[in-house]
Amino acid sequence: MHYHDDQKLEQSPVVANCCMNRERDLNGTNGYDVELGFQPLKFLDDKVVQNGMARWLDLCCGSGKALIQAENFIRCDRLPIEITGVDLVGMFVAHSSSQLTLIEASLSAWSPVGSFDLITCIHGLHYIGDKLGLVSRACSWLNHDGLFVANLDTGNLRLNPGGKSSRAFAKVLRQAGVEYQPRKRLLRCEGHRGLSLPFTYVGADDEAGPNYTKQPVVNSYYEQR
Repeated sequence: MHYHDDQKLEQSPVVANCCMNRERDLNGTNGYDVELGFQPLKFLDDKVVQNGMARWLDLCCGSGKALIQAENFIRCDRLPIEITGVDLVGMFVAHSSSQLTLIEASLSAWSPVGSFDLITCIHGLHYIGDKLGLVSRACSWLNHDGLFVANLDTGNLRLNPGGKSSRAFAKVLRQAGVEYQPRKRLLRCEGHRGLSLPFTYVGADDEAGPNYTKQPVVNSYYEQR
């Protein structure tokens, strides 16, 4: 198996031209609420009541369309909520707000300032090389009572030698305190957590073909320590 490192992987048409979240809305049939199983702004509003303010980080945010819709709500309601979106391809919808920041960056190296009440990654992990590495880092960016939710298909995590998918990944995540729902292919981590997973990332393959989303995705390869 020929692996790509993250720098080469990010030049792949599968990754760089991904349109998964370009037109996704905040609410509705194609909305974040459907994918996450809850309304992000309702969650953040509850955090404002508890803590006086709230911060949301959205990884692989696409054009930022859903975040701009969210910012319109919080501005109209004068809510003390800060939103940050990050995407590899900076084709963002035009916006102007001090409460919304959209950043073009590679998530293989980027890290935020401060911690967050909510971190989301809607179908973005499908296109990341070191998926488990990003999961681990995102969990460490949470507040003590924050929530990280992401779509993850463990079938795109492969174990060497042989490059076969393995149930070991979901088992280890659960043992580390991260909930994984296989039917929904949804990962949840509640509260700041420093994960120490027994896997070493060795590279990725952009020829995995479509997964359950029916879009071509990336397989990530690991060796178990």
